[in-house]
Amino acid sequence: MAKRPNEDENALRRAEPMLHQQAHETQPYGQLIKLPIALSENVCRESVENLNQLLADVITLRDLYKKHHWQASGPTFYQLHLLFDKHYEEQNELVDAIAERIQLLGGVSLAMAHDIAETTLIPRPPRGREQAPVQISRLLHAHEIVLEESRAMARVAAERGDEGTNDLVVSSVIRQNELQVWFVAEHAVDTPLVRAV
Repeated sequence: MAKRPNEDENALRRAEPMLHQQAHETQPYGQLIKLPIALSENVCRESVENLNQLLADVITLRDLYKKHHWQASGPTFYQLHLLFDKHYEEQNELVDAIAERIQLLGGVSLAMAHDIAETTLIPRPPRGREQAPVQISRLLHAHEIVLEESRAMARVAAERGDEGTNDLVVSSVIRQNELQVWFVAEHAVDTPLVRAV
């Protein structure tokens, strides 16, 4: 049976990508959807707001590590280059876990760079390259901000009965950031390289 020309045209149209589509958001930022997770909407809303702040700061810390990874210099270049990249990857895992928790609570996670920049509490670094001790100081300050807010957030989540958020913040965010502080801070200790004094 011969195909009609119209059938070929319809098949071709189905194979073409439909570009420039637009529609209303399925869930606006700040609105929650109720999931059956046995937490009240108020608890979910408070945790989502706190987690979005933490997400913005962890993303900023992650990106600060990548900036310093690219711009490392000096006699400790190789060690810092590798360490900063390792910490970047570990922070990236935290970013994903925090964003998923926000979605699980029925919220919408921050995602775009301009939203992160508007929300973060971590001071913006200069665009240019800085000396290694300044990079290290900047990273330690950013970690301190993340740890301060994480501890406060964990207490609030525990008080409200949001054990999932508490567990994520304590077991993942706090522990990982404390460990990274130790590794980075040891690079700022003034010790001789060759001869003990």
